[in-house]
Amino acid sequence: MDEKKQKGKAYGVGVGPGDPELMTLKACRLIRENDVIAVPGKVPKDAVAYKIAVQAVPELADKELVPVYMPMVRDRDVISESHAGAAALIESYLDSGRNVVYLTLGDSTIYCTFSYIQHILEADGYDVELVSGIPSFCAAAARLGTSLTEWNESLHVMPALHNTHEGALEWPGNYVLMKSASRMPEVKKMLSASGYDVIAAENCSMENEKLYRSVDEIPDDAGYFTLIIAREKKESSI
Repeated sequence: MDEKKQKGKAYGVGVGPGDPELMTLKACRLIRENDVIAVPGKVPKDAVAYKIAVQAVPELADKELVPVYMPMVRDRDVISESHAGAAALIESYLDSGRNVVYLTLGDSTIYCTFSYIQHILEADGYDVELVSGIPSFCAAAARLGTSLTEWNESLHVMPALHNTHEGALEWPGNYVLMKSASRMPEVKKMLSASGYDVIAAENCSMENEKLYRSVDEIPDDAGYFTLIIAREKKESSI
């Protein structure tokens, strides 16, 4: 028998932005069908992804929950070491023939920490499948009652943490700014000078959700889950 077929399979499963009703049927099914659930963080039941998923799949509380802690630091060596450790932990379950479902916020392909684990797992010969979830910026646009693109508009998605320099918004089209919180005053200054129409959602679709309709409304101390949408101003038809 093929050795690879004897091993378990890893799933990177997006649980959506916060509202458990926005979880996909596939995400719910995979959680129900598998016993090993990896959750980002030191304490699985404290993780946002777990708190979302358990509302849609109550039996998750009785699964084997595996904490996967990866510190949010900028030291590349520490980051690489944490990724390798996370992959090794997951591989220990896969080697025993058990599947592992890794829960991740939003979508599993957009600025997702599981991506780094995926690269290692695949390089080591393991089977990996990504399961898409509703992206935070799509949910935020819906909550704010706006489209992200119309007609021939482009959409640029970028981490504002690394893009507050002059010229960061030089491309025509609309922007989604993620990971803004730690540099919010700089981000707001950049947006104020841009001439874009700005709206934002903090903790989109969660109980403590807040919506903002202008740059000035966004607090400098807005939380980690704050997402900004900057749209080109529409020309008046008058």
